[in-house]
Amino acid sequence: MFPREFAWGAGTAAYQIEGGWQADGKGPSIWDTFCHEKARVFGEQNGDEACNSYELWEKDLECIQQLGLTHYRLSLSWARLLPDGTTRHVNQKGVQYYRKVLDDLLACSVSPMVTLYHFDLPQALQDQGGWKSAGMATLFDSYAKFCFQTFGDRVKLWITINEPYVCAKLGHEDGIHAPGLKEPGVAAYLVGHNMLRAHAMAWHSYNSFYRTKQKGAVSLAINSDWLEPSSADGAADIAAAERQLAFTLGWFAWPVFVTGDYPEVMRSSVDAQSEKLGCDGGSRLPSFSEDEPAVLGTADFFALNYYTSRKVTPGGGRGEVLCMTSDRGSRDVLDPSWPICGVSWLAVVPHGLRKLLKYIKDTFNNPAVYITENGFSQVGQLQIEDVQRSEFYRDTILEVAKAIQEDGVDVRGYFAWSLLDNFEWADGFSVRFGLFHVDFTDARRSRTIYQSGREYAKMISKYKCGQSE
Repeated sequence: MFPREFAWGAGTAAYQIEGGWQADGKGPSIWDTFCHEKARVFGEQNGDEACNSYELWEKDLECIQQLGLTHYRLSLSWARLLPDGTTRHVNQKGVQYYRKVLDDLLACSVSPMVTLYHFDLPQALQDQGGWKSAGMATLFDSYAKFCFQTFGDRVKLWITINEPYVCAKLGHEDGIHAPGLKEPGVAAYLVGHNMLRAHAMAWHSYNSFYRTKQKGAVSLAINSDWLEPSSADGAADIAAAERQLAFTLGWFAWPVFVTGDYPEVMRSSVDAQSEKLGCDGGSRLPSFSEDEPAVLGTADFFALNYYTSRKVTPGGGRGEVLCMTSDRGSRDVLDPSWPICGVSWLAVVPHGLRKLLKYIKDTFNNPAVYITENGFSQVGQLQIEDVQRSEFYRDTILEVAKAIQEDGVDVRGYFAWSLLDNFEWADGFSVRFGLFHVDFTDARRSRTIYQSGREYAKMISKYKCGQSE
């Protein structure tokens, strides 16, 4: 049912689990700053301690082994390694921590997938303009080369940037993620552009200086819902769904996998809206420079984060208001027949993942795909025996099998989100995605496996042995 070398994994991110926000020379990140401001996060919570994985890594490793994972996805804290964001000052305590993590994983026959950037920019670099600054791409490339040089002998799968869409839109247009900027219709496009430039530079650096010896693979993690027209035979709805996909998945996948530039419908829509609004400096959607490393072809695999699906219909713009919504001219809604999982935005649609995988195969020249995030949230009263989430994982993994067997999609791995209950960004600790429950009222941060974790472990054991349904 699954290839013999299929990667069975789970993922985490540094800020969400590590804690130790000031430990051993770590510098502050934008999420440290954001969480310490009033009214930013649910319950004024923060990741100062989180799961305390900085001190309790061995407990995390026990969880990984209990599940029988073949792979573990983690992110490096840029500010823990380089407190001011630059290689002028290397924090050796941070280097030692991550070397131990990687060495322990390999000793247990678990392959690491390492993300260089998962939302937590060093505050020192934000003070210099952050991702809105063109110079951030070069700074990221320097950080990436440091990580390749320092850890590359231990890592075969690299993610440069996680979910640039979320960083750009939620952090710089909606203001609900760090750094909390609300600059609609302008900053998100600039941030996304600089992230693509940064990714491309880092990929070319790896390709030129490290690939021959280290023999790894590099990509960026692109998040996308499956988006389909509200009416399957309505031309306007079909066009609206195509625009919505272009402004989400296509925004980052099209330059990397197809043309080296943004989708034409995105380019024409933003250009026309910019002209209509008389924007200074022309289009708000930047252009790539021929003087910089090409973006096209800078992914050795397609890394997909998928959570839910939406129905799309025309409209949704707010008149002359400058925002991404008015640029794309479409809006998405949840189908009332889809059950909601925990949080309001997350409908349970396992078959949407299969459809999205088929779309990626057909649109992006049949790339190798790793599903780098997929999960199910729990809110309210704690349910260790989480039957619905167990069913979700069973149903989702069967849809992945269908995508491989029936649709011919080259899926190489599946990473559940998340290994642990953790700090869920603006929702704090109110939303739980873990395969293990973490008791945040307990100073020891005790970990308890959910029923869904036990079920996932059984599926891994069965499919690793080549069994099918």
